Amino acid sequence: MYVRIGITCYPTYGGSGIVATELGLELANRGHEVHFISYANPIRLDPGTPRIRYHEVEVSNYPLFQHPPYSLALASRMAEVALCYSLDVLHVHYAIPHSVSALLARQMLARHGRRLPFITTLHGTDITLVGADRSYFPITKFSIEESDGVTAISDYLRAATAEVFGATGEIRVIKNFVNCDIYQPDPERRHASTLTPQGEKVLMHLSNFRPVKRVFDCLRILQGVRREVPAHLLMVGDGPDRAPAENLARELGIEEHVTFLGKQGHVERLIPLAHVLLQPSELESFGLAALEAMACGVPPVGTRVGGVPELITDGVDGFLEAPGDVAAHTARVVSLLTDDALRARMSGAARHTAETRFCTGLIIPQYESYYEEVCGRWTAAV
Repeated sequence: MYVRIGITCYPTYGGSGIVATELGLELANRGHEVHFISYANPIRLDPGTPRIRYHEVEVSNYPLFQHPPYSLALASRMAEVALCYSLDVLHVHYAIPHSVSALLARQMLARHGRRLPFITTLHGTDITLVGADRSYFPITKFSIEESDGVTAISDYLRAATAEVFGATGEIRVIKNFVNCDIYQPDPERRHASTLTPQGEKVLMHLSNFRPVKRVFDCLRILQGVRREVPAHLLMVGDGPDRAPAENLARELGIEEHVTFLGKQGHVERLIPLAHVLLQPSELESFGLAALEAMACGVPPVGTRVGGVPELITDGVDGFLEAPGDVAAHTARVVSLLTDDALRARMSGAARHTAETRFCTGLIIPQYESYYEEVCGRWTAAV
């Protein structure tokens, strides 16, 4: 089924926006027409990609509005794009406010005799943090229940949504994915010397630097690792904890062994340079950065929380420890950096997991099938 789909996501550096962007790119590669509708071009969306269009949402700053009503402007833009390009379905990522805007757009189009279903994909903090907040709980619950289709990125998140909201409708689990043709191992680490000229082992952390990511633990892990192995830490991304992390690196006396790279649009070029990925998060509904690392043959050392155990098999393709246990994380990293056979074995297993369970060829058809199913329900209801 050929689909004309409108995708809305947060275009900033975060898992939900990255998944949405990569999904759009993959759908376009498979012949579908994709329209991104957001306030900024998604960070990983290259302009000029065939069969992809970007539609900016402009929000007016009238003096009357203390906070610009983005959700209303988004709903108007969704309806406008849907009418102009005859969209078949809207797919919104992150419930608040995107699913509410999609619901309004659906109602607006009904006045024009158009029926436009929308699918909401839940990514994690839209349920566990934002949606669970008393101020947003009723509207989050309502928008999920009014969605024509709902997906979650892990079994954990599906269960959490049911628990938090008492959701009784179907939530389809479609897990995150990675393009294994783009994310590939580079055993020679040919360009690592440009970032670590002293030839140290390379650790990497990739996130949006929010408190839930526990970026300070990464620095303390590096401090412990360096007592055993010369190592350098690449911190990829940006967010509220970046400046405090830079200060902590100076306080710990390791600032010359840490490079803060900021936001990067092509992490597939950076990840293969690493020997180990650090993901010490307090909570992850899936762990997209870990999957991308695994596809590159980089073993992750993560936490046994949320949906991460659905991705990483402890001791096989990565290691899992408790959040905040810096000593345990450090010991796992040291073992990978000092035992070449262990790292080679785990690197191969990590790549195998990505290829056999989470590659685009396995996951994208699940979305295509779901679009067909949801659109078919609406056609049958006419």
